[in-house]
Amino acid sequence: MNKSVSVKVYHGYGHAHNLVVYGHVFKRKAKTQQVYSNNIFVNIAHLLKLFILKPYAFVEVRLRFFDQVIYNRTESDGFFKFEWKAEQDIPAGWHDVEVEAIDQNGSVLSAGEGKIYVPHITQYAFISDVDDTVMVSHSATIGRRLRELFIKNPHTRKTFPNAASHYQQLALSHTDAAQPNPFFYVSSSEWNLYDYLVETFKFNKLPDGAFLLNTLKRWKDLIKTGKTGHEGKLLRVMRILDAFPNQKFVFFGDNSQQDPEIYSSIVEKYPKNIEAVYIRNIRPEKEAETKVLLKKVEDKGVGACLFNRSEEAIEHSKSIGLIQ
Repeated sequence: MNKSVSVKVYHGYGHAHNLVVYGHVFKRKAKTQQVYSNNIFVNIAHLLKLFILKPYAFVEVRLRFFDQVIYNRTESDGFFKFEWKAEQDIPAGWHDVEVEAIDQNGSVLSAGEGKIYVPHITQYAFISDVDDTVMVSHSATIGRRLRELFIKNPHTRKTFPNAASHYQQLALSHTDAAQPNPFFYVSSSEWNLYDYLVETFKFNKLPDGAFLLNTLKRWKDLIKTGKTGHEGKLLRVMRILDAFPNQKFVFFGDNSQQDPEIYSSIVEKYPKNIEAVYIRNIRPEKEAETKVLLKKVEDKGVGACLFNRSEEAIEHSKSIGLIQ
């Protein structure tokens, strides 16, 4: 094993005929063990480390899943994606997957482990934005967004009151604790922030889920964090829908950026796949145009809710039978 090489595997998802897992290989990656400090300088130093990395381009990667072995190569930014069909029946639930980076002689440079989620066909699936939908992020204002990122750590980042309670109830909607409904967290934030977001969600007791994030950024682009890739966000949401053609989806977003437009355009094309759309009203000056877009959603027979507080969204979920 080459100690300077590391393989990062993110939570994957799919059904037996279409499984997907993503990750990165790094030649050098700063040690990013988080210290949960209230000291602003400690937090700034940790955050900077997340953006100091050297991706390993075009290295061969090998995935092991049950008895299957699949090969691929990383892209120029060290990113890899495996998409494959299982050779055996895969029961619903979380399953382990291993990815190895291998050199030209076939020697293993490094290995990483991840998990892949296979939901029951009868379950709901939830796609949620992250910034300003679940976490207070001020994404529309770059200065305030960076202040939240730099000053707070995953244990001090604020989530909206009762957002976790709502999501916990939805995770168990028409199912049980052994087989929770899948959550997909789609964000314009970069893969650099994966561990940071996973820890923030875990600490705030939000349901486990697969994160789909934006292309890696280097430290010199830190000022632009979270500011790109809204078209990419639409593609990421569409990929999830394609992977689960028989699942009923519920969307969560906010009106600070493009979520109402993205979600209403998807409902326009696939109304039968969508159960409801929830939009947090972050920008009151955009309330009128958000209502117009959500009216289009309702006209397609899909539930829609513009809410200021999570309690309103919870009431709406009860009224349409999503939660008891």
